[in-house]
Amino acid sequence: MSEQSGDIFLGLGGDGTRQSLLLSRANRHGLIAGATGTGKTVTLQGIAESFSKAGVPVFLADVKGDLSGIAMPGSPTFKHAAKLEARAAELGITDYAYEDNPAVFWDLYGEQGHPIRTTVSEMGPLLLARLLDLNETQEGVLQIIFRHADENGLLLLDFADLSALLAWANENAAELSGKYGNVTKPSVGAIQRQLLSFEAQGADHFFGEPALEIGDFLKVDENGRGYINVLAADKLMRSPKLYATFLLWLLAELFEALPEVGDPEKPVLVFFFDEAHLLFADAPKALMDTIEQVVRLIRSKGVGVYFITQNPIDIPEKVAGQLGNRVQHALRAFTPRDQRAIRAASETFRVNPALDVETVITELKVGEALVSTLDEEGAPTVVARAMIKPPRSRLGPLTAKERAIIQSVSPLEGKYDTRVDRESAAEVLAAKAADAAATAEEVAAKGKAEVGKRERKTPSVWEKAGKSAMTAASGSLASMAVAMVLGKKSSASPIQTGATAFVRNLIGGLMR
Repeated sequence: MSEQSGDIFLGLGGDGTRQSLLLSRANRHGLIAGATGTGKTVTLQGIAESFSKAGVPVFLADVKGDLSGIAMPGSPTFKHAAKLEARAAELGITDYAYEDNPAVFWDLYGEQGHPIRTTVSEMGPLLLARLLDLNETQEGVLQIIFRHADENGLLLLDFADLSALLAWANENAAELSGKYGNVTKPSVGAIQRQLLSFEAQGADHFFGEPALEIGDFLKVDENGRGYINVLAADKLMRSPKLYATFLLWLLAELFEALPEVGDPEKPVLVFFFDEAHLLFADAPKALMDTIEQVVRLIRSKGVGVYFITQNPIDIPEKVAGQLGNRVQHALRAFTPRDQRAIRAASETFRVNPALDVETVITELKVGEALVSTLDEEGAPTVVARAMIKPPRSRLGPLTAKERAIIQSVSPLEGKYDTRVDRESAAEVLAAKAADAAATAEEVAAKGKAEVGKRERKTPSVWEKAGKSAMTAASGSLASMAVAMVLGKKSSASPIQTGATAFVRNLIGGLMR
């Protein structure tokens, strides 16, 4: 048995019934859960490669480093090859053969894949405040600083720009307070310290240009297979807040960039969120509500979000209620919390009179799972105990040499690999500071009246803003039209669109 037109084969139920995931319902999100070592990652890999084969691009975070093997075919010399082939035969997969998948590797640090960057302006003050763990007062100051940059044409592209603007704000706190409200030096200093802390963790790699074009996650290869975008997250996981904030930002970008499509024949993109408990750990109710809204809204953009976690009760009820497609591997009943998780998991499935879910869920073997997906009417199917199909790609990581070879033939080779550092806030403020210092020396040497007659060496920030506006207005209308057609937006401009502001407020403003 294998994939049929319009679905993804998951496995066989105990009575031989075919368990599958309808592509037309795959944007209704899903959950893959189970204790460590029960087969979650293997299930994820098999589902991801099936989406790719169906022409659906995939994004997944490789938390442990072993999902990179999805880019290479499996091998008959693999130590567990006999078990994989026996499972395929048991499930009646007559065309089982080892296959690779088109993959693009990404890494926020640029070490194991293309770097992913956004600008400070695109992140926005609200989400950035949550990333930096600022309090309400400090967040208010950060918003004022962003507004000042906006009104004065100062581009906030990277941490250097933000650092320069914070240093300027520290020296000119009284001026900012007079115009925007109370801005204190201690608040600015606290933001600067948090910025330094995150720079030490390498978070500054995430900010700069060229910024990510979200359409690069939506590519298919020459054979019509969706590219599997693999984010190297092993190092990123050392900064759990950055990991969670990055994935939330990415969902926000997808929500903003993609058009409404309702329920398409197959998803536009499938997004696997591994270690999902990190997103919800210690999160307040406001954040839970926000994530629930984003998950609910983004499905109409054709994006399916699949959470992977050890314990299903790690997912808040409001979010879990949005997850229509479920694969539940074994759970262990060692603690009272484990027992609560088993009861909660069993209650989420549509009842099967022939199956005692609460008992079976502790008896599942490796590679077995309880499966329930949405049918053509959007209703959950009766839960079934199923043997899950084996992947066709390699189980295990790539070698450094293999990764380098695949990276060298990436369709995005050279597009993001070199950082671009064009004139932005840091350079403008540095030039102004140098001009001010030179003027002070001249005043000391020649007197104020004489120096006042000469032309200013560097334009004011207002002149810079005016020139930027004139340049934009006189720019090629054709270029602007192409940008609109390609779905591009100015990642340099500190002025956010209404849609951007909505999403940033939706996610950032409630993320406390």
